Amino acid sequence: MRKVNVEDAVGMTLCHDLTAMRDGFKGAIFRRGHVIEEEDIPQMLDIGKRMVYVWEESAGEIHEEDAALRMAAACPVDGAHYEGPSEGKMVLVADREGMLRVDVALLHQIDAIEDVTIATLPDHYPVQPGDRMASMRIVPLVTKETNIEQVEQLTEGKKLIDFLPYRPLQAGVVITGSEVYTGRIRDKFEPIVRAKLSAYPGEIIGVDICDDDVDMIVSAAKGHIAHGADLLIFSGGMSVDPDDLTPTAIRRLAEEMGEDPDEAILTHGVPSQPGNMTLIGYIGHIPVLGVPGAAITMPTTIFDVVLPQIYAGERFTMEDVIRLSDGGVCQLCKSCHYPNCTFGRY
Repeated sequence: MRKVNVEDAVGMTLCHDLTAMRDGFKGAIFRRGHVIEEEDIPQMLDIGKRMVYVWEESAGEIHEEDAALRMAAACPVDGAHYEGPSEGKMVLVADREGMLRVDVALLHQIDAIEDVTIATLPDHYPVQPGDRMASMRIVPLVTKETNIEQVEQLTEGKKLIDFLPYRPLQAGVVITGSEVYTGRIRDKFEPIVRAKLSAYPGEIIGVDICDDDVDMIVSAAKGHIAHGADLLIFSGGMSVDPDDLTPTAIRRLAEEMGEDPDEAILTHGVPSQPGNMTLIGYIGHIPVLGVPGAAITMPTTIFDVVLPQIYAGERFTMEDVIRLSDGGVCQLCKSCHYPNCTFGRY
């Protein structure tokens, strides 16, 4: 790119848009790629352009729009499309719902390259159709082509951005507690779990209310599995009181299903509030969630944070659980606007 006087630019190729603002009009009167002609010079001077940037071939540089297009091509994403280039950037837009995954370490590597900027929504972010998930551009009007080649080399064979669709799951729900089982109090969890799971594909195939009895809880869960459940959700019995038996029942269930009971519960308790006593586990391939009472009294808990990953088909690890601590404190806003907040960013 070379800066020249407009009078000396005849026959040269403009490498940026020239915008005019007059009489209520704002827009480009000359576009990038326009070959400058003699009659263009008065119009350029009229909008205050005494100097323009023209393209020099074989300069080893790449224009911002070409750079953005190449970065987008290096980061293809199923279930989404790129829009642009506009103002030098490409924007990634979701075509469906799902969960965004970002290779954060790779993103940081790329953004350390001179002039390159790629910004994304947080890793594990639940996305709806039409949401903007990422934007990419270079900062100056042009950059060295080798910078974009570095982006292409770093992303080769890797997924900087992945967009996982939600799988339809058949959920079995087991509600425990003698006070609910005997009818002393009305159950409040079923309508809540139905509302939350309605945001995902699949269905609830059954809801059982059980006494504080391990055999009854295990029998209810086995019944759901026999009817095709590939997600089990337990409510109640999640604290440390002696009669809170849900974790014990889950271990027993694993044993009776031929699984290792010591591996059935990944964690009972997460570094996040509300929902501190949440249980996450697996009976074979079936995710198991133990949901504490906070889900009944609070609009958003860690239950809302883990559901997208469960429905996206990703299996939790202890590393995932530990990462919940960064962004694990809900600010208890008067009007909840999750997920557009700091809670659950891991």
